[in-house]
Amino acid sequence: MAAKLAGSGGGKFDIEQNHEINVTPFVDVMLVLLIIFMVAAPLATVSVKVDLPPAVARPSPNPPKPIYISIQKNGDIHIGDFPTDLDSMGDDLHKQIGTRDPSKERIYIRADKETIYGDFMGVMNKLQDNGFYSVALIGTDQRGGGK
Repeated sequence: MAAKLAGSGGGKFDIEQNHEINVTPFVDVMLVLLIIFMVAAPLATVSVKVDLPPAVARPSPNPPKPIYISIQKNGDIHIGDFPTDLDSMGDDLHKQIGTRDPSKERIYIRADKETIYGDFMGVMNKLQDNGFYSVALIGTDQRGGGK
């Protein structure tokens, strides 16, 4: 918006306003974008033509649902959301995996940081006794701001 501050017609405080829009910067930006797209468009096209065969691979089955064992600081054990104890943990795990091979199942263990080491080792020993050898320990990511 511009104002006419000098010239004829009117007094000292009579200001005439200019209501015209300056489109020059808009046109400049549009021309630059046009040039960028004109240069980039040929780079995005494939110049070698290949007649690809159809893919007839069988879809892979979904991986099984992961099994989480949680150990609370008071020693309570949960498989997923269901409570269990050391004596019945092996049977509960076998019920959950069904007919799959336990040696190929990965078990994720989440333990409270104040868990007694003996409780944790009891769970690990029970897993080994029942044929579960692939175990992953879950922790918080301190780099990402985890608690």
